[in-house]
Amino acid sequence: MKKFGKIVAVLMAGVLTFTFTACGSANYGAIDDSAVKREYDENAQFVIIDDGSIALAGSAASSQACIDACSAAFNLINQQRAAQGLAALQWSDALTNAAQVRANEIITSFSHTRPDGSEFWTVDSSVQYGENLAKLYQSADSVCAAWMNSPTHAANMMDGGFKTVGIAIAQDPNGNWFWAQEFGY
Repeated sequence: MKKFGKIVAVLMAGVLTFTFTACGSANYGAIDDSAVKREYDENAQFVIIDDGSIALAGSAASSQACIDACSAAFNLINQQRAAQGLAALQWSDALTNAAQVRANEIITSFSHTRPDGSEFWTVDSSVQYGENLAKLYQSADSVCAAWMNSPTHAANMMDGGFKTVGIAIAQDPNGNWFWAQEFGY
């Protein structure tokens, strides 16, 4: 009987280890390994706008909880910027549309490269110059803390050159949140 108890204990420990390692815990999510930023070129002669994706973003259904979380994240970022003596970012509907496209895309391909292989900013090249992504964070406090604890993500949020931001959340069928934060000049 002692052998059976040990086997059950080992199996249970394995199951718990796998559960927390593979699935994560409800309190911890993941951010991509680095944020991205592209150089601003005020003389750029081309603009890429993925009209099909933008149309999909406009039709995305967001829960009130997601909308409230995006607003809370926006306020938290601006509080952090104010604490550093930086001007507040302005909310951008164009960046929010692009962020919604990117949030939807990262459910299937969690990367700064879009599922079709193009760069993140090709959703709307006229406004997108920086991007932070995150998944599995279910609150503005937790995702902003994670971004601030990452030097590359914090650099995007605290970049004195960025003037605008858009934030969106997409939910997978299990209710997990996927965040996209897009920055512009």
